[in-house]
Amino acid sequence: MLKKNLSLLQKKIKMKEDNIYQKLKDILVEMGGDFSILEEQVDINLQVEFFELVNELSENKREEKVVFEEANTLFNPETEIEKKKKLLAELSTIDKPESYRMIEKVVNTKDDEIYSWSVLALQHCRIGLETSLLDENQIFISTGLGGKGEKLRYFIACKLKTGEYFSDTQKKVVQTEFEDIFEKNNCRIEKVTFVEKYVSIIALIPIEVSIGNVIKSSIAECNQYGDFLYQQYLITNVKMLDYPEIKKFFKDKGL
Repeated sequence: MLKKNLSLLQKKIKMKEDNIYQKLKDILVEMGGDFSILEEQVDINLQVEFFELVNELSENKREEKVVFEEANTLFNPETEIEKKKKLLAELSTIDKPESYRMIEKVVNTKDDEIYSWSVLALQHCRIGLETSLLDENQIFISTGLGGKGEKLRYFIACKLKTGEYFSDTQKKVVQTEFEDIFEKNNCRIEKVTFVEKYVSIIALIPIEVSIGNVIKSSIAECNQYGDFLYQQYLITNVKMLDYPEIKKFFKDKGL
């Protein structure tokens, strides 16, 4: 059966969320199988590099025996990082328990130089194992911010219309109204941060939920208490943004 690696690798900070969701839903329906979300936060560029190497190795596979014989060099500190990355990618394409266990050992070493790469390899191998054992289509969804369970993690930001800072009352309104709307849509807010005119929110949102509608509804509810938020908002699942990046986004929007 087919193993599908679906990596949401947005190159733009501002996602066109409705199109993304529709395409994702279409693929899930087409595949007719379960999906697995990469929970770790892994740099998008590293993900691209990993999947490109996996595709390359899949077209020129070495014998499994040879790969397993070389696998022990993964624990040798003198082994070059590039060789380790190639071995992990190769192991991830072998749908066998011993391959999974070998990669898992690498993950458990917590080696900073190879940790994120080994996490990708472990997830990729697990999906392959499930596909082989269950004889069902498996979809692997990965984003820069990861996720949890059947939810993807997003970074969201909104801007205050007037004043230099959010007042205590405005902060309370934002936290209360956003949490209420998000909970009603089976979403979970992990963190809310106020910096000058901006509020950033980190949240977990289910695949099937239209995030645009959830955010717009939250802003509308807040604006019933003084119309203090711009309707435009920033959203990404590529990476966490810092203050200058958030400020630039809204400035580019003319706000």
